[in-house]
Amino acid sequence: MTETIAGVTVPDSALAREATELVREAASPLLYDHSRRVYLFGSLQGRRLGLRADAELLYVGAMFHDLGLTEKYRRADQRFELDGADEARRFLSSHGVPEADVRKVWEAVALHTTPEVPHRLEPEVALVTAGVETDVLGIGYGELAADDVAEVVAAHPRPDFKRRILQAFTEGFRDRPDTTFGTVNADVLEHFVPGFRHIDFVDVIQNSAWPE
Repeated sequence: MTETIAGVTVPDSALAREATELVREAASPLLYDHSRRVYLFGSLQGRRLGLRADAELLYVGAMFHDLGLTEKYRRADQRFELDGADEARRFLSSHGVPEADVRKVWEAVALHTTPEVPHRLEPEVALVTAGVETDVLGIGYGELAADDVAEVVAAHPRPDFKRRILQAFTEGFRDRPDTTFGTVNADVLEHFVPGFRHIDFVDVIQNSAWPE
C-alpha cells in the first residue's frame, strides 16, 4: 500500500521495497529512521527549491547513504561514503538500472558529506545532501513547514539523535582514521577518539618528497 508522509509519497516499487528491506536488515533503527527522514526531508526541500528528482533514485540514495556505517557493509580501506555508494551501484546494476541513473545515485551517496558540490549536480544528488543537511545539521530546518517536520518525525522518531548519530559516526570510521583526511569526519574522531589528530594538509605538503 502506498505510504504518504507530509505529502511525500514513499516509492512502493519492487526495487524500493527491496532497498528498504536491505537497509532495515543491515542498519540499526537509528540509521534506518535517519535514512527514511533523509528521503522525506530531501523531497520536501526539493519541493521548496523547485527541484524535481526521480523519487525512486532519490529513495535508494537516501536509504543507502549511511550503509558504510553498518557492520555488514563497512570496509577498512576507504571512506564510509564510498561503501554505501559502491553497494548502491551493485544493487542498482543487478536490477538493470541504466548506468546514467546508477551514476547519479553513486554520486549522491559518495558526495553527501561534501559541502556545496552536490547542490550543483542533478536533483537526485542535490536532494540526498539536502536531506542529510536538514536531519543532521539543521540546515533548511526553519524553511520547512512545522507541520511537515512534525509529521516526518512522528513517522520516524529521532530520540537523543544528536548524541546517537555522533556515536554511530565514531564507530563507523574509528578503525579507518586515515580515510577521514580532508573530510568533516575527522572532526568526529577528534572529539571522541582519545589521541586522534587529523592529518594536516599543510604538513603533507611541507613533508612531501619534493625538495622545495
